[in-house]
Amino acid sequence: MDFDVIVLGAGIVGVSAALHLQDRGRRVALVDRRGPGEETSFGNAGLIESSSIVPYGFPRRPGRLLRYARNQSTDLYWDYRALPVFAAWLGRFWWESSPERLALAARDMLPLIRQSVAEHDALIARAGLERLAHDGGWIEAFRTQSELDHQTMVAETAVRKHGLRITQLDATALRAQEPGIGQGFCGALHWQDPKSISDPGALTKGYARLFEQTGGTLLTGDAVTLRARDDAWTVQTGHGEISAKEVVVALGPWSDTVFGPLGYRIPLRAKRGYHMHYRPTQTILSVPVVDTEEGYVIAPMRGGLRLTTGVEIARREAAPTTIQLDRAERIAKPVFGLGERLDKSPWLGLRPCTPDMRPVIGRAPRHRGLWFSFGHNHHGLTLGPVTGRLLAEMMTGATPFTDPHAFRPERFR
Repeated sequence: MDFDVIVLGAGIVGVSAALHLQDRGRRVALVDRRGPGEETSFGNAGLIESSSIVPYGFPRRPGRLLRYARNQSTDLYWDYRALPVFAAWLGRFWWESSPERLALAARDMLPLIRQSVAEHDALIARAGLERLAHDGGWIEAFRTQSELDHQTMVAETAVRKHGLRITQLDATALRAQEPGIGQGFCGALHWQDPKSISDPGALTKGYARLFEQTGGTLLTGDAVTLRARDDAWTVQTGHGEISAKEVVVALGPWSDTVFGPLGYRIPLRAKRGYHMHYRPTQTILSVPVVDTEEGYVIAPMRGGLRLTTGVEIARREAAPTTIQLDRAERIAKPVFGLGERLDKSPWLGLRPCTPDMRPVIGRAPRHRGLWFSFGHNHHGLTLGPVTGRLLAEMMTGATPFTDPHAFRPERFR
């Protein structure tokens, strides 16, 4: 064998898995068609979200559902041509989002969420990337008092159950703390436990450099060339064919291009999203701010103020649109002082999502040496290192730090 393990996918999840496997004595090759952190891991709001205990479920409040049905909102845009592809997935997503089942998902995800900042901190220190990481959490801002009151009650429950740190801000306190926010919000909740990253793509590349510096091999190659041959797995790369006894599929929204031909029917879908950078015309924000009722995030990044949109339901291969970004920009520009656009065109990314809001982590049930690590929904950046640790513990026979049963691939039949 050329290697002990081939990891397919050099996003935050794949890079983290490669590092943790290497730390446990495995010879690892990390293979991607592009450079590390240049796809989904490049374009997010930069949050290591240790306060998002409850996953993002399918909305059930009638008013919001009616707004989505009209397809005029900023936080969700859907292309009617994609509905046949998404219909069954959305139906299960709605079912999994009942209060009882959402509580079960939160319980299952809690050990990963709770450990997420600590696992990032360890890798950030080793890779010397402290300049990219910022304490201070994030701010959830509200436009109406009714929504602020409702979300405050929800937040107080999380504080009591999980010991999270939160500060309530009225409009005056919010503007005093963040002078770069203009009129428009009646108050906010400041979640203090999460970290933010000022360049998520650079963070992933920094982790990949650490992987190479400690003996790992980074190669350009095409994951769809994966083949089982005798007791090995082979992949074609720019340096020729390589082989290993085990392989990890960590391709995010493209994971189905590998597991599908192997006969696995895992309901993975990609929620699309966009971002754009702007030159600030007001005081720069100190932490990311979520406009909760309109459904976008403004985050201070090395490249300027980054506006990240909500969810677009469209076919993975569909051409980019500007509808959702344009809607969010019109609302955000006067509040946050967004100046000129700094990117040539909007960035389009794909969030790999499962309908039960849990990632797929574990051994493939029908192929020896095949492992899965994908489907992290909206929390790929948050969960990359902690997922890498859990997967590496499973693959090397160590006792996992938490029970991985809820993430097993065979839960989907």
